[in-house]
Amino acid sequence: MKQKRVQQVLSRQFGVPVFKPRTLNIKKTCPDPIKTVNASQTALLDPTGARTRLFAKDNPECARVGDILLVRQRSGDPFAGVCINIRRMGVDTAILLRGQLTRVGVEMWYKIYSPLVEGIEVVQRAAKRARRARLTYMRTVKHDRGSVENVVRMYLRQKAALGTAEGQKKKGAGAAAAAAMMGGKKKGRGKKR
Repeated sequence: MKQKRVQQVLSRQFGVPVFKPRTLNIKKTCPDPIKTVNASQTALLDPTGARTRLFAKDNPECARVGDILLVRQRSGDPFAGVCINIRRMGVDTAILLRGQLTRVGVEMWYKIYSPLVEGIEVVQRAAKRARRARLTYMRTVKHDRGSVENVVRMYLRQKAALGTAEGQKKKGAGAAAAAAMMGGKKKGRGKKR
């Protein structure tokens, strides 16, 4: 077997056996390197696979454009808004949420596999399937959903009332999140009768 790899001409010229270099076929060792890197990084950043399932196209319960999503971050207040774009790019999958902060329309991109993102929840599903991939027309005054604060508040209240494990565990955090979504308003400041 080694005789086949020995180059006869060079061996005679130099007086020592010279072997042909082994050619490694990259197509056999790693047929799709980008797919392999994406899969390894996804397994590292999302070990349970929950976020991958939440944004997988083949999942009937996946998040879609037009849904109201709540993104909890490790630092800062949670942000809720209407999903107007989903950019599916493997590990770089990102969502664009449009919400309101102090009556000003705000759009924020979130990478779903980012370690800074603690959790993503679907607050309310769209009534009908959106017939566009990107709902950029929602930036106009005519189509703007406005503040989703009330919808999120009702969702957090129902979640706490159901007594889910996550709701009981984060009851204090849920109240703080609801207060943050309300903009720090206190009870009893309504119209006096």
